[in-house]
Amino acid sequence: EVQLQASGGGLVQAGGSLTLSCAASGFTFDDYAFAWFRQAPGKEREGVACVKGSGTYYADFVKGRFTAVSDNAKSTVYLKMNNLQVEDTAVYSCAAAESVCAVRPGPRPKLDYSGMDYFGKGTQVTVSS
Repeated sequence: EVQLQASGGGLVQAGGSLTLSCAASGFTFDDYAFAWFRQAPGKEREGVACVKGSGTYYADFVKGRFTAVSDNAKSTVYLKMNNLQVEDTAVYSCAAAESVCAVRPGPRPKLDYSGMDYFGKGTQVTVSS
């Protein structure tokens, strides 16, 4: 059974840090790329980061603040979030796609949630001012 389980969310003050984890099972971890998405109330889901091995991709709005890490030995990916801002408040979830993260082409390519293969439930991140 394929499972992606995100955890590590919580309440943090602006400027603080959190690390999210996404534990994967039921498929060959090394063959997949992992993406983090987030959805705030009333807003569309947006891609945050993608990681496969040592390769990473970040949305512009998190570059320099978030770091995606893959631990193949633990079949777990992490999203280390620093300098969190109120606008980072959202439900964060992870998804997996074989080989590469799905990307919607365009002048500013964006991670494509619908193009991923496996999906996990989210974890709430709330940043207070």
